[in-house]
Amino acid sequence: MEEVRVFPLTCAVQNYAWGKVGLSSEVAKLLVGGDPLAVIDDGKPYAELWMGAHPKGDAEIKDNRISQRTLGEWITHNPASLGSKVKDTFQGQLPFLFKVLSVNTALSIQAHPNRELAAKLHAQFPEHYPDNNHKPEMAIALTRFQGLCGFRPVEEILGFMTFVPEFRALVGNAAAEELQCSVGDAVRVGGALKKCFTRMMNCEKKMFVDKLNMLVKRITEEAAAGHETSSSHGELLLRLHSQYPGDIGCFSIYFLNHMVLEPGEAMFLGANEPHAYLSGDCMECMACSDNTVRAGLTPKYIDVNTLCEMLNYSPAPASAKIFPSAPDPSDPFVTLYDPHIPDFTVMKIQVPAAVKQYTVAPLDCAGILLVIEGDATATSAAAHSDIALCRGTVLFVSANESVSLHVESQAGMTMYRACCLL
Repeated sequence: MEEVRVFPLTCAVQNYAWGKVGLSSEVAKLLVGGDPLAVIDDGKPYAELWMGAHPKGDAEIKDNRISQRTLGEWITHNPASLGSKVKDTFQGQLPFLFKVLSVNTALSIQAHPNRELAAKLHAQFPEHYPDNNHKPEMAIALTRFQGLCGFRPVEEILGFMTFVPEFRALVGNAAAEELQCSVGDAVRVGGALKKCFTRMMNCEKKMFVDKLNMLVKRITEEAAAGHETSSSHGELLLRLHSQYPGDIGCFSIYFLNHMVLEPGEAMFLGANEPHAYLSGDCMECMACSDNTVRAGLTPKYIDVNTLCEMLNYSPAPASAKIFPSAPDPSDPFVTLYDPHIPDFTVMKIQVPAAVKQYTVAPLDCAGILLVIEGDATATSAAAHSDIALCRGTVLFVSANESVSLHVESQAGMTMYRACCLL
């Protein structure tokens, strides 16, 4: 009998403290959808669903005709399933990790190193930087999703220095004036911005805790008196301070763009792009790596000097950080999120209610398919038997295999597919 090359997966769940709790989490809902016997603990956070072959969360194969237990083992035995281009380019490894994130409290202010820096950090500090790969990533909102991403336009940062004297005090007058004088000079802006950010991140703990307490007290009093606090980004500051009291990361909101993504909108985080996720649920796809340089809003290892050195200090408005999706010219139901890196592409597949037969087209690379909404029966020559698809089903589809769906739900289907289009 020919081997099975399309099969469902049971995926790893990460219960990080910042995740949404119980069934308020999209991760938990998908878990129950995909496995009605899954037991959700009401008091536990369900932060991430990992769909891939990363050693820290290798997906399990849900097909007892297959002798290997996990996706990683199966790919090692069947490297041709990746597609010849992917197999050769990525040394027989699945190049991406696909995730669902459910964010309740902010994730650390962080950036991911490029390949060169990743290799250097891994060699020097393997306990903090577990591999030598880069980690570009993309987040696509499933619900309204908030984050910080990239440095704001300089005029906005200078505005906060005026309205938030506590912030200006941490940066210091000399650096603040240098930033003011650099306006309009693209070459000088980057250096001035780096100096301001580095000064703030390295300021003495007692000083920033004092300034933060003053700011929190002031904004709390202004809000209580019915005053508008948006000029000091009051609401977000109080929320972050309640989650991470006394953390320097609270002040980073004055440097970084506050992003609010509506469902279907995306942001792409290339190497050295400062960012933090704040709240909401998203699909995330990334290169298969776990390298993160952190500097605030976290109890984890903090490496301020590396972060300040590596960041991309090019200011740009929030609108420039939204990653554009594009219709797939070959399929009217597919939207492509295709960043300029080789490691991954994400497709959103929306099958309308009127369409009852749909074929997930074959690609010359392996893919992972997640059902977000809807029910169908899937057939594929490479599956040898029907697979019931419902909310939460995760399917591994080998290169050059198609999957035919007989759609049963009245409202159509929504699916996300991660792949690697070289």
